[in-house]
Amino acid sequence: MKIERLELRLLKLPLVHFFETSFGRIYDKHFIIVRADGDGVSGYGECVAEQDPYYSAETNDTVWHIIADFIAPRVLGVEFAHPRDVFPALKPIRGHNMAKAAVEMAAWDLFARVRGEPLARTIADGGTPRERIASGVSIGIQDSLDDLAGKVAREIAAGYQRIKIKIKPGWDVAAVDMIRQRFGAIRLMVDANAAYTLADADHLAELDRYDLMMIEQPLDYEDIADHAALQKRLKTAICLDESIHSLADAREAIGLDACRIINIKPGRVGGIGESIRLHDLCATHGIPVWHGGMLESGIGRAANIHLSTLPNFSLPGDIAGSKRYFDPDLIEPPIEVAGDGTIAVPTGPGLGVSIRTDRIEQATLRSETFELGTLKSALPAGLNVRT
Repeated sequence: MKIERLELRLLKLPLVHFFETSFGRIYDKHFIIVRADGDGVSGYGECVAEQDPYYSAETNDTVWHIIADFIAPRVLGVEFAHPRDVFPALKPIRGHNMAKAAVEMAAWDLFARVRGEPLARTIADGGTPRERIASGVSIGIQDSLDDLAGKVAREIAAGYQRIKIKIKPGWDVAAVDMIRQRFGAIRLMVDANAAYTLADADHLAELDRYDLMMIEQPLDYEDIADHAALQKRLKTAICLDESIHSLADAREAIGLDACRIINIKPGRVGGIGESIRLHDLCATHGIPVWHGGMLESGIGRAANIHLSTLPNFSLPGDIAGSKRYFDPDLIEPPIEVAGDGTIAVPTGPGLGVSIRTDRIEQATLRSETFELGTLKSALPAGLNVRT
């Protein structure tokens, strides 16, 4: 496999409904799409970095800079035996996992398309991937408990196998209590996005009486040791998200008993290849994993579905239907959730979905292409910028 051309596009898509976490509220999604061309085929990757450095230190601007000035020169024209070799080739670049993952995802899609097989089969590497995955849904912070109840009712009616709600100080125990009173013993978890400190341990322990599946990332993203201290004071399992950037982080967290579940996001750890290694490490230690979400369009969502076919993805992930977020989406057909709360794994080559390049073009704010022998600076004179 050889990448002969890279194209970057910064897109803006309106969300169907605002999404709020402890970081804040957004109404639009700004994100980068990577297209990798080679052997007469195109592969696509989606970057999960955001406008602001709140979930991660990376932003759309840093990703553009790193891909343009450092990643493109290291991958263009290079012969890769397998897309899992892309991440090691980028190892001299410290950090910037989301930038690396976006290009690596495009390489996996390109490789699977050249081979004429669905990405799930490429990822399975000789195994037999499942044909459907279990779907959960993430509900952001709402304006009122009644609004939250309405959202939960709609998602249960849609068939989702697990409900996750975002929490923050002042929006936590009361929200969970309301859901339990109104909806009973549904599969329920909460996600704090690092909104608490160890001083809140007694308050968080109040959630133990609600039989939650897990509390996701309650403390700061660098506080693995504090998560270990907190887990000792909670009956509810802690799931780590932002704290796990690498296999080394996961080994430390597992060794310290800082969590009992891990959320895998390829963008956070550097790509599909590193996600597979993390999946395997967790399986060895009996730690179940599930696939997190970053409000991806159908391009990134399709890749998430394929990765979730690995066997240790044993809990419903944050991979919901396209219509919850974007209408229309960037793919056809859109991702849909069946009445039993499952999603069919696309069976076409690569991502297995049709990319609507016309919709990508309509949503594009900025674009740039890179080819071997014509690499330029991050801001060439011919840059195409739309406002």
